[in-house]
Amino acid sequence: MKSILDAIEAKYPMLRGTIREHGTLKRRPLVRFFACGEDISHEPLDAPLPDAIVKGAEPFFIMGAIAGG
Repeated sequence: MKSILDAIEAKYPMLRGTIREHGTLKRRPLVRFFACGEDISHEPLDAPLPDAIVKGAEPFFIMGAIAGG
């Protein structure tokens, strides 16, 4: 997952700090990551991605949640 986030932030530098914290590079609280229909937001950033994501057969989703009422 880290490699995907690094690539996104390299291509779109204006997103740095919006998906991950600047200093710690931890996922921001209201951002979720989905792979193969599963929420993988709490997996370690260096955990391997499913083969379907790596091969491009399935999309990797980054979604911002909305809080409030």
